[in-house]
This record gives sequence, C-alpha cells and structure tokens, in this order.
Amino acid sequence: MKKQLFLCLLFILSVSTFLQSQKTSLSFSISFSDQLETTVLDGRMLLFIAPNNDTEPRMQVNDGVGTAQVFGINVNNLEPGESAIFDGNIFGYPMESLSLIQAGEYYVQGLLNKYDTYNLANGHTVKLPASWEAGQRFNQEPGNIYSLPMKVYLDPSKGGKIEIQLIEKIPEITAPSDTKYIKHIKMKSELLSAFWGRDMYLGAHVLLPHGFDEHPEARYPLMVFHGHFPKDFGGWRSEPADQNLKPNYSARFNINGYNITQQEEAYDFYKTWVSDTFPRFIIITIQHANPYYDDSYAVNSANLGPYGDAITYELIPFIEEQFRGIGEGWARFLYGGSTGGWEAIAAQVFYPDEYNGCFAACPDPIDFRAYTSVNIYKDQNAYFKEGTFRKTFRPGHRDFLGHIDAYLIDQNHKELALADKSRSGAQWDIWQAVYSPVGNDGYPAPIWDKITGEINPDVALHWRENYDLQNILRRDWNEIGPKLVGKIHLYCGDMDNYYLNNAVYLMEEFLESTMYPYYDGEVDYGDRAEHCWNGDQNNPNHISRLRYNTMYVPKILKRMKDSAPEGADLKSWRY
Repeated sequence: MKKQLFLCLLFILSVSTFLQSQKTSLSFSISFSDQLETTVLDGRMLLFIAPNNDTEPRMQVNDGVGTAQVFGINVNNLEPGESAIFDGNIFGYPMESLSLIQAGEYYVQGLLNKYDTYNLANGHTVKLPASWEAGQRFNQEPGNIYSLPMKVYLDPSKGGKIEIQLIEKIPEITAPSDTKYIKHIKMKSELLSAFWGRDMYLGAHVLLPHGFDEHPEARYPLMVFHGHFPKDFGGWRSEPADQNLKPNYSARFNINGYNITQQEEAYDFYKTWVSDTFPRFIIITIQHANPYYDDSYAVNSANLGPYGDAITYELIPFIEEQFRGIGEGWARFLYGGSTGGWEAIAAQVFYPDEYNGCFAACPDPIDFRAYTSVNIYKDQNAYFKEGTFRKTFRPGHRDFLGHIDAYLIDQNHKELALADKSRSGAQWDIWQAVYSPVGNDGYPAPIWDKITGEINPDVALHWRENYDLQNILRRDWNEIGPKLVGKIHLYCGDMDNYYLNNAVYLMEEFLESTMYPYYDGEVDYGDRAEHCWNGDQNNPNHISRLRYNTMYVPKILKRMKDSAPEGADLKSWRY
C-alpha cells in the first residue's frame, strides 16, 4: 500500500513538473498574405529557431547537436490572414517545448509544407505533401511558402508574442536538358494512377552507351542504379574539372577540396565510358518520388501503391523499347547503396526472373532483428533498454570509432516535429510507410509510438512476413532460391554509421547455410568502413562511392557470359 501511494505521488509530481515546464506566455503567430495565396490551405506549419543565419533556419534541422529548433502543427482550411499559433504546448525538436528555450538572440522563420487531398483506391482519403518535385524536401518543394529569417530576442520567462508572415513562395524547378549521352524521360503509370486516384508519373535519367546512334543494330543490357531522388544523372561530367572551382571542405570525410575530387571522378567516368575498350550498356537512375518520400523503395506497398510492379513492368520495358534494350531478365542488373542497396536486393528477391544480379552496398535493414539497433520482434521499446533502476538509450548514428552523436529517440522526435502520420519525408517515416499495413485512419499503421517508442507487435509481424528480406528468403528458399543462385552480392562497412552491418551479418549467416541450392554469391565487409562502403578494398570510401557505375562491370560481364540463354545477344553491344 505504501509503495502504491509513493508511486502515485511520484506520478503526480512528474506530471506537475512537466505541465509547469510548459507554462510560458511566449508564443508565435504565423500567417500568410492574401497577396501570396488566394485559396485556403492545408499542411504542416513549421516554426524554426536557429542561433545563426549562416543558412536559413529552415535548412538547419538535422540529427546532430548543431541542429536548429523546429516546432510543427497541422493546419486545415487556413485562410489568408488567419494565424497558426505556437505556444508552450506545441511539440518540438530537440527542445520539446518553447518554455525550454534559453533566453537569447535567435533567427526565426516560418514555413508551410502544403498538403493536398488524395482519394485512394483503398477507399481512404488522406492529406499528404502536395509537391515532391524536389524529392520530398519540405524546405525546397515548389509551391511551399515561407517567411524571411528574422532576428529576435526570446525569453520564455518574460513571454511575448512574435508575428511571422509567410511572403515567399519556393519557385518551380527547371527540368534538366537532354544531351548527347543523357536523356530524361517521364511516363504516366497506369498502375500508380489507379492507386492514387490521379495521374501519377515515373521518370528516369538514361545514360546512353557511346556509339548509340552509330550502331542502330545494337541492343543493350540495362543497369539500374537505385538510390534517392536524382535531379539528374549524377557523377557524370564531359569536361575536365573546373580549375577555378573554390575547394570546399567535406566534414564527413575530413577532406578539403572534395568538390574538386567529385568533378575529377565524374570526368574520369566520362573518359572510361567513351573509351574503345569499355562495354556498351544503358544505365538508368529512377525518379519515383511520391507523397511520402523521395523514392518508393521500389516495391509494392499498401500505403504507397504498386511501385515495384510499375517500375519493373511499366517503366523498364518503356525505356528498353525506346532505347533498344535487350529487354530480358538475363540482361538486367541492379546496384546501389543505402536505400539503393535495399532496393537492389529487394527488387532481385521480389522479381527473381526479371533481373540477373544485384550489387547491394550498405543496404537499409535487410533483417528486422537488426532494424539498425532495434529487434522489432523481441524488444518492447525502440528507444531504450530498461532495467529496474535505469534506461539505456539506443544509438542512432555513430562514427567509425563508435562515438555516438544521435539516438533513435532524437531522430524520431525530429520527424514527429516535422509531421505526424509518417508525413515528415524522412527516414523512419518512409520505412513505416513502405512496410506497414494501412491504419484505420488511412495512414501507415505505426510500428511504434513516436513519442514513447513502444513497439506494436502486430505491425512488426506484418513487416516480417512482407518486407523482412532475410525472413522471406529463408521462408521461400525452396521456391525462389534456384532463381537467385549467383545473383546476390552484399557489401557493408563493419562500422556503418547506422548499424546496418548488423543485419548484413544475419543475412550472411542464412545465405551461407543454404543448400540445394547454395546461394553462390558474395558478402564482403570493409574494416572500420563507414556508410556507404560498397566493396572496394583498395580505395577509401570517399572515392569508391563515386565509382558505382564502373566497379561491378567485370562481375556483370562474367555473370552474363555464364548465364545467358542459348542464342542470346552477347555481341551486338560489344563494338
């Protein structure tokens, strides 16, 4: 009885302390001018607070300790001149309340990430970001409106009301132009349009082989370079590096002049591509940004729609027909890193006959027993381990020495401040949107409570059966294993920043146990290598990550020679 009374008093004290911390008369009022918009708007209103204006506050929110502060609230049918109010009760990141901001001078800025209404084929109506032309980057999306940064003095203990007006609109994006080698295509997807209840499109940047116009008889293998939203075909430069380019510093790689290195590598790729000895094939990077993220993860999803089928059965045949691709599974290959690494192996697993090999570097979690640093099947809470007297928070990001600079709770609370219902356009939300069943409200069912981290075991079970790639391979090996022999190649640094190597270890354990047939592929690790190591044991990560388009070519050529069906075209594209 005494223990129960003590716990009750402790709870009341904790609640009282929390509520007291929210008390502040400091508030912000954000509205938009009737000269900017004439219609009512839906969306996520965001308030940014930053200690400097080196870049605009809207550009400074991240997972690191130097992040700007952000608060967010939903607005519906907001009219010109009507205000969205931010006070001490609005959830934020990294400080949860305005009342916790230390007194001082700051730069503040407002932005509205506009939502549109989507009437889905599943019968649900949802509100999601209206534009994703910039790859679901809320701070760069055309049509979103924002204020200019304003310098203010804030003191939550003294209060005050600060008014912000959104007066700027992010302009439209200029599409890249075609060149001799790089073409840009856009096609309406009937499958996706049916799902979303409106016209939906897929795009691609196509790198054509040298001699394409001079050899009309040639038909070419296809290489699919998966990854995040590409503005254009990256890593390509048809002229030498700019000698007048001012060197910049890469904090990630601790290298000065990395921008020059990138240009040099891009030009080297061009010279290799047009050389007499390099094999001829087509490379594509895909634009499949959507209302939830900068890409779809290239699989069918209850929340995003049939992107796997749309890419494999609509987009790729369209490209192959237009640019003389061979158009058969033995002549198609997949590669990529991180998100692209997961997509490469997922597409190979889900469409085993349509592709002849995947080269997956530092893939997003391919075994959810190691969903970064969480086991979603056994752990009760994603954010921490808990004992009788203390909690240990789970790491989210580390360097190659293991030094932690972000925790899972930080990363998820950032996303929650940016948007609810998986709408932040960020990493944890898109995993949830792709893998989860549709919730009762029409949005992705949460894998865990975004505030507390409590895991939903029913949603975890759905993830396991539909998207846990190791579990799917183990479960279905008798059926799909014979179609995957020699096709799976995995690479990861053993100090991956996001702990992705842990899932690769588990996948390797299964692959090496396979019999009848043995998988006969490859798994390799980079010693002390960070994200995104891709199998190059001879060059540092900052170089090898720029050479995806050439580094797997010898293995691809051997694979085609060994596995092409009788009578296959192995010559027309080897001029």
